Amino acid sequence: MITTQQNPAQMPLRFLKGVGPRREAIFNQLGIYTVSDLLSYYPFRYEDRRNFKKISEIKSDEHVLIKAVIKARNLKNTPYFRRRVKSIFEIALDDGTGLADCVWFNQHYLADSMKIGDTIIIYGKPILGGRRVKFNSPEREISSQQDSLNIGRVVGVYRLPAAFNQRFIRKIIHECLEIVGGKLSDSLPFHIRKKQCFENVIKSVWGIHFPIDLEDAKRARERFIFEELFFSQILVYLRKAKHRQQESVSLLANDKVIEKIKSNLNFTLTDSQLLAVDTISKDLSKSYPMHRLLQGDVGCGKTVVAAFAIALAADCGHQAAFMVPTEVLTYQHKESLEKIFSGLNFRIEILTSSLSAQKSKKIYEDLEGGKIDIIIGTHALIQEEVKFKSLAVAVIDEQHKFGVSQRALLPKKGIPSPHCLVMSATPIPRSLALSLYGDLDLSIIPELPKVRIPAETLWVKEDKRELMYDLIKKKLKEGRQAYIVYPVIEEGSSQDLLALEKMHENIQKKFIGFNVGTFHGRMKNDQKIKVVQDFKSGKTNILLATTVIEVGVSIDNAAVMVVENPERFGLAQLHQLRGRIRRATHKPHFILISKKELTEIAAKRLKIISSTDDGFKIAEEDLKLRGPGDFFGHLQHGLPLLKIANPLRDLEILGEARLCAHHVVESDPALNSSVHRSIREHLDFWFKQ
Repeated sequence: MITTQQNPAQMPLRFLKGVGPRREAIFNQLGIYTVSDLLSYYPFRYEDRRNFKKISEIKSDEHVLIKAVIKARNLKNTPYFRRRVKSIFEIALDDGTGLADCVWFNQHYLADSMKIGDTIIIYGKPILGGRRVKFNSPEREISSQQDSLNIGRVVGVYRLPAAFNQRFIRKIIHECLEIVGGKLSDSLPFHIRKKQCFENVIKSVWGIHFPIDLEDAKRARERFIFEELFFSQILVYLRKAKHRQQESVSLLANDKVIEKIKSNLNFTLTDSQLLAVDTISKDLSKSYPMHRLLQGDVGCGKTVVAAFAIALAADCGHQAAFMVPTEVLTYQHKESLEKIFSGLNFRIEILTSSLSAQKSKKIYEDLEGGKIDIIIGTHALIQEEVKFKSLAVAVIDEQHKFGVSQRALLPKKGIPSPHCLVMSATPIPRSLALSLYGDLDLSIIPELPKVRIPAETLWVKEDKRELMYDLIKKKLKEGRQAYIVYPVIEEGSSQDLLALEKMHENIQKKFIGFNVGTFHGRMKNDQKIKVVQDFKSGKTNILLATTVIEVGVSIDNAAVMVVENPERFGLAQLHQLRGRIRRATHKPHFILISKKELTEIAAKRLKIISSTDDGFKIAEEDLKLRGPGDFFGHLQHGLPLLKIANPLRDLEILGEARLCAHHVVESDPALNSSVHRSIREHLDFWFKQ
């Protein structure tokens, strides 16, 4: 909003009247350091305090505004040591239609400003009962006071720490607005404000904090929501423009290789998989690097699509790198790719941190010498020692499991820049994905392959546990295998792992004659690989695991999964877990065993996961339940934090902001035009901050 250090909007808060070092420190904890920061601390809701009610008309469960005369008052001091309530101030009010009592705790100073006979305005939520209406700690104003910030108008309500109250924050924000006067620089260009019918920044900032009416507040909020989303999209499109200025190798598709891969598959590609393969092939043929997001539900076949991109690189004499989040997954992908590339004579190797120094050194030498066509690895791929002869394609699986900086390091291993494909099994509604991943082209695989059998989801309470165990035993006797997922708060906690061991003992007693294995994050990598191999070979019938199996463990014969205490998991995590058995070749069963008593939110989550198998619907419901903050936190890295915008709630504004940002960057990618100077100055100021 502000772009010059000389502007009073950049004045530190300590210079404001009423803000000393203690209050400044509290503001700083909220991320508020300057007048400008405070003006960007927006109300989260509004109260209409313009219409008076008679005491006789008051109903329960509503905030009301009354005007009445003080008929009696009393101040009680309670000086006993360590008492939390040290004073109680009470007044009795009469408006001619009824009586009301008001009480304030630890605000003895109010006795100096409220005298018998004064007319006072009160706003609050009454307590009904007995002969009188009662208010506990209502907001108050002497009737003769002019231009109140708290009564007789539409009032903003702020989220505040306990040390601040609403009256203080309104007073200090009003003082800030008086200080800056008309010296706020508008970051939105005039032509965009005109197109969107927005007021200038001065009118808007007054309107959002001290609106004339609710419509005024609504217009001001829409302007600042748009502004936040617009600048996030500007940065996204600038990144995209920068990508397209880079050079990459052009990889031309070999029809024989593509047909060979298709013939190696034991299933037919879906229409959306074929479309994604075709789109990616066209991207790879261009002279600038592909930056594409391949998004789809758990089990939709993203890895097979990525295999075509990897094959094109290897067939053209270059190299491909496939980065995955777990070591177990590297071995599974190697096995899968060897089958998919059967007969193509590609050399595929694995690089993980658990390899011996001698083996790692050999891998480094062969990569740099171009003897390895395809490398599959964990974070070990982005180590400084790893060098490629000609990296042409970088694939990053489960991209949300890696930090933004980690994802950026792998493509830097290629000169010129390699084509980059990132994959995500966390479904996001398309309009949100386009905005949040706007610097990436987007391919979505919405349907599952026909070979996938939908899981039957059963949600039962603790008292039905034995019935569920009987169902599991039945499936085990039919030759199937089962996962039992146990909630561990922190895999580094000895107490949690002891609880897991106790659970293992209980399960072994319940399922006599069956082998029960354990799988958790504290195990060494070679132990994990052995456990998975034993489960895959059928030596283990039941695998008791933590959520470490959420990514990467795929056993076709495992057709049952039990989740203990599912109320402790999020919706997306439960859906990811269910995805482990959606790959089964037999009818899968997903069983949730919860406590009898659940919170309302937990019950809603379990009801949603039980009622639908559609990951995109689940993602939307997840967003509604917990908001976009948690869901999109990792996507906002490198972008200004959203203070007022909510990508889910503000989808329509998000679409407008994305369109405007696209037009700006497309017409002026360097932001050199004078009409875009305010955008450039805002970004310069933000990056400097």
